Amino acid sequence: MSQFEPQIVAFCCSNCASAAAEVAEKMQLTLPENVRLIQLPCTGRLDSLHLLQVLEAGADGVFVAGCQSDSCQYKSGIQKAEKKVKQVQGILADIGLEKERVALFQVGAGKAPDFIAAARDMVAKIRELGPNPAKD
Repeated sequence: MSQFEPQIVAFCCSNCASAAAEVAEKMQLTLPENVRLIQLPCTGRLDSLHLLQVLEAGADGVFVAGCQSDSCQYKSGIQKAEKKVKQVQGILADIGLEKERVALFQVGAGKAPDFIAAARDMVAKIRELGPNPAKD
């Protein structure tokens, strides 16, 4: 029997997290193959519905990777994203899904190893939870 490999979607801030992902690639740090990156101008522009739609479409987990709170170019983008992630986690709990399927990470542009570690941690966490029951 093969091990379950979760499908993860990562919404990434173009100023920090996406830059960290690019630096990681240049440093030959490997992003897990089952993590799909979606670049955003700012994580504050992300809507709660986007997170829910990704899960509804069959992803096993989703995370938001944005700037550190003291370095957001748009001042409050990561705080807005944090509120939306918490809202979606509450919705998941209300419908009987694990709130851990949605997470938020703050990653500076020069923190490539931290970005890769966050992605790997998310994959490991979702692997423990198992497949998204909403897929069925």
